[in-house]
Amino acid sequence: MNSTSEAENVEGMTEFDIKRGWYSKIEGGKLKDIMQNVFGSVREENGALVSSYGAMSRIEAKIISKSVLGVSTVNVENARDLPDETVLDSKRKLNEFLLEATGFTPKDRLKRAKDKAKNGTL
Repeated sequence: MNSTSEAENVEGMTEFDIKRGWYSKIEGGKLKDIMQNVFGSVREENGALVSSYGAMSRIEAKIISKSVLGVSTVNVENARDLPDETVLDSKRKLNEFLLEATGFTPKDRLKRAKDKAKNGTL
């Protein structure tokens, strides 16, 4: 479920821009609270927040800087056998988390990624 329209860093996390001024909404334990509200449970592992939901067996999020959030997801092994609604619900929840964590809608994130690709900064 990783978005192919975003940049990937060396750790394999997809990097998402954080809206200017939005960092105060996720700093400290606030990102953990958001993740818990969206996915239901969260734990900390090696400086990253980890959860799971629906078709995603692992969702990992880490604040890389005040302007970048790193996120990686791993799908369950039998994702193709899951009902379409489960997969769609998982994608909706991931988008909800990214909106609350970055301040950007999926449409905004896609436009920013296209602009970066066009400018050669992706």
